[in-house]
Amino acid sequence: MATKDQRLGEDTPENPEDLLPEGSVLSLDEYLAMQQSIGNRTRFEIVYRLVHGGSMSPSELNEAIPIDDSTLHYHLKELVDVGLIERRKRTERTSEGLYTYYRATILAETILEHGVEELLRRERDFKGAYSGDAAERSE
Repeated sequence: MATKDQRLGEDTPENPEDLLPEGSVLSLDEYLAMQQSIGNRTRFEIVYRLVHGGSMSPSELNEAIPIDDSTLHYHLKELVDVGLIERRKRTERTSEGLYTYYRATILAETILEHGVEELLRRERDFKGAYSGDAAERSE
């Protein structure tokens, strides 16, 4: 008979799928797709800018991230498909007319705050855990 791994805490289920609440809106695979999507440098930067800078049009994003239009739209579609950003159309006519803009979802804010951003912020704390050689190379 197998025993529970001693490294798992009391509240940590053996099967990662059991972390989801009953009746979860999203599946484990959908959460993992979000994580995989934001693991791309360009998509991470898009989400980062939308979370910290607010809604942006494709033109504004293109000014901030110098990539060609087709590549930008490819990444925007990927982020929309996994639920990290929303595509909206302005319904009020402005001097620029009606246009499309993108905004981050609460899922994007959460995955950013508790994912890569957290690791980047905590790197100073982790530095002490690295070997002396690794710490010297990073200085």
